[in-house]
Amino acid sequence: MTFAAQALQPGFLASTAMIAAIVVSSTTGEVLTAAAMKSIGDLDDIRAQFGMRGAIRAVVTCPLFFAGVSFLALSFFSLLFALNHMDLSLVAPASASLTLVTNAIAAKLFLHENVDHRRWTAAVLVCVGVYFLAH
Repeated sequence: MTFAAQALQPGFLASTAMIAAIVVSSTTGEVLTAAAMKSIGDLDDIRAQFGMRGAIRAVVTCPLFFAGVSFLALSFFSLLFALNHMDLSLVAPASASLTLVTNAIAAKLFLHENVDHRRWTAAVLVCVGVYFLAH
């Protein structure tokens, strides 16, 4: 069966949408949480200066942190929904591996992290693995 014929099947579009929801919400949550932690600064320094309460206060008063946690919760519930409708043997590897790829892209674009050639090679190999998993 060709990819075009497979894409026309109703289950394929629903499966793709469920996995995409997991991947996008997870990546968004992880990027927002990482951005929050970078904006807060070194928690060890904050703890040394203001104690554990000061470190906790620094985290829980950061709006980016709560936005990130909200997206991670959305990702979790998207995963539960997908597991209710699809096989674990497809959902778990596809969502985890594609999240790895989107995290590398998002880290480069939004957090301006240095993503070296080894990570890009790994991301390409993950995409190849997901392709084989789906077929």
